[in-house]
Amino acid sequence: MIILKNEREAQGMRLAGGVASIVLKELCSWVNPGMSTRDIDEYAATRIKHYGGKSAFLGYKKYPCHVCLSVNEEVVHGMASDRKIQFGDIISIDVGVVFEGFIGDNARTVSVGGCDLKAQKLMDVTERSLHEGIAQAVAGNRVVDISRAVQTYVEKHGFSVVREFVGHGVGRTMHEEPQVPNFVDGKSSAKLRPGMTLAIEPMVNAGGAAVQILRDGWTVVTKDKQPSAHFEHTVLITESEPEILTRPENCRTVTESV
Repeated sequence: MIILKNEREAQGMRLAGGVASIVLKELCSWVNPGMSTRDIDEYAATRIKHYGGKSAFLGYKKYPCHVCLSVNEEVVHGMASDRKIQFGDIISIDVGVVFEGFIGDNARTVSVGGCDLKAQKLMDVTERSLHEGIAQAVAGNRVVDISRAVQTYVEKHGFSVVREFVGHGVGRTMHEEPQVPNFVDGKSSAKLRPGMTLAIEPMVNAGGAAVQILRDGWTVVTKDKQPSAHFEHTVLITESEPEILTRPENCRTVTESV
């Protein structure tokens, strides 16, 4: 069942999205060569707590970390460890926050000190594909319009979209209906209606689309070991233009009180 949010609930989503986005912004600015992914996860925990939120990921289906940290060929759901990030790596940081009962979910891939041109193009194309998808998130369109926009843009630039993991509705729980694939699957016919809140999140591989899950049961990697990038926003469908809820300015009310 697709859950539509009223204005009070939409405001709750704005605040949660604002906290998630400002934590993500702080983490992306903080990463540097030589630190471990555990360092980043521990810093994330302090920042989420600082803004009065809780990690939406910690304990979810027994996930053991506060945020998802996926390096180079890791696509999503990478776990904090003693692995040290190096100059030239790229790292996808996925932050989900529960704030006053609502969830904000967003992700970004950044380079560690710098990266090669191919990795930079991968990140640029993935981020742009997210906004191509968001542009189609208008009332009267269907989920497949978002999917088609992402897939078309990604493949036009020679990259691949992951099939096994997709975007989703989000609200008081992490995963709501509908699913939001980044490719046309022939099933995603749900009509977009005002009040829907969607986590739109292209996962894009430099090489082939195939992925596998490591023995830890969580970390998803590309089968060909080529790098992957991940960008995500939580978006509200309105009567007019889509509203991106995971923006730092939505956290202003929260930050003024901490």
